[in-house]
Amino acid sequence: MSKTILTPPPQAPAAPSANGQKPLRRGLSLQQTFSALRHRNYRLWFAGQLVSLVGTWMQTTAQGYLIYELTGSPAYLGYVGFAAGLPTWLFTLFGGVIADRMPRRNLMVITQSAMMVLAALLAALTYTNVVQPWHIIGLAFLLGTANAFDAPARQAFVLEMVSREDMTNAIALNSTMFNSATAIGPAVAGITYALLGPATCFLVNSVSFLAVIVALLLMRLAPMQPARRNSSAVGDIVTGLRYVSAHSVIRVLIAGIGMASLFAMGYVTLLPAWAVKVLGGNVTTNGLLQSARGVGALLGALMIAWLGSSMPRGRLLTLGSFVLPASLFVFAAVRWLPLSLLVLVIGGWGFMIFANLSNSMIQTEVPDELRGRVMSIFTLSFFGLFPVGALLAGWAATHFGEPLTVVLGGTGMLAYALLQFWRFPNIRRVV
Repeated sequence: MSKTILTPPPQAPAAPSANGQKPLRRGLSLQQTFSALRHRNYRLWFAGQLVSLVGTWMQTTAQGYLIYELTGSPAYLGYVGFAAGLPTWLFTLFGGVIADRMPRRNLMVITQSAMMVLAALLAALTYTNVVQPWHIIGLAFLLGTANAFDAPARQAFVLEMVSREDMTNAIALNSTMFNSATAIGPAVAGITYALLGPATCFLVNSVSFLAVIVALLLMRLAPMQPARRNSSAVGDIVTGLRYVSAHSVIRVLIAGIGMASLFAMGYVTLLPAWAVKVLGGNVTTNGLLQSARGVGALLGALMIAWLGSSMPRGRLLTLGSFVLPASLFVFAAVRWLPLSLLVLVIGGWGFMIFANLSNSMIQTEVPDELRGRVMSIFTLSFFGLFPVGALLAGWAATHFGEPLTVVLGGTGMLAYALLQFWRFPNIRRVV
């Protein structure tokens, strides 16, 4: 997926963690909920990314439905997800090294421009009625390659836009922005697809990249201090891997987000088939299902931003890890669209609580000089296991049907949630 997500004032205490730091307590307020927006650079980023991400979700939704129309096979939905995610395995760790060695803004301008060109090419192929499934799969791979270099820089860029005090809030608002687009983009895509066809969705996405590119160019950033090159790129990667391996909290959180991507998110690739085969709907139904998940995730992100440093992050993360598989079990049993939408809202909330707080807790722990590399490992776990889950979900749906596939995914996520609850109680104590 494309685009998934600072001139600092005097430093404030970092957000607390499992190392015994005292939590910073502030009263709940609207100002606290949006505190990161007091930074000009972050305001530019928020506006540009919001526009661009709406376009991204329009393309993602239209692309899935288009390949299902062309092939009639849920397996191809898995192929597209796998092709988009394979570059994560190949390039993300190197992307983290580059994000620590060169200005992250420059890197993102390059990657976002590449994504813009790829979206325009897909639009041209579709407008001229020559698009084939292999075109979609090939372009998904190229888009995933650009994202593999973009994502670590994007994750590590937060502290260049805001102070350390506002980092957790900025991460939550990044998720709010992403999931606002998730709520809006698929619904708009469903209507646009029905009225104007999929090519228009791809064209809108291509144009939308201009918003984030312009926002990046308008920022006033302090000069970046690149990491010292004491070793080769492979040596730098090994340093990051050793750090994660030795840090118990970060290691468990990265493993958890990987399991969520592998087991709990495969159903997302099946939603076009679910809309038609299970609910008897059409492209508009698919857009509503995608948007409902985004609404739930948006509510979760807003909740995190509103609670700020007052929330018990570890306990809330644990709650999300159980809500997510429970929602999948219910979704697999429901055949009424309004109830399906409600269950997806709940599941989206659970996933966002789990994923966002994992990100926040990791960024609290990691030192700045390793931030790009550690976040590349987080990205590899998050986005690298998603295509594997998508491929497995597509295969399982072809052989066992979509409902049983969703139940199996929920079972895998529940097993991990129970293991984390039992073996790693220190996660629940993180504040």
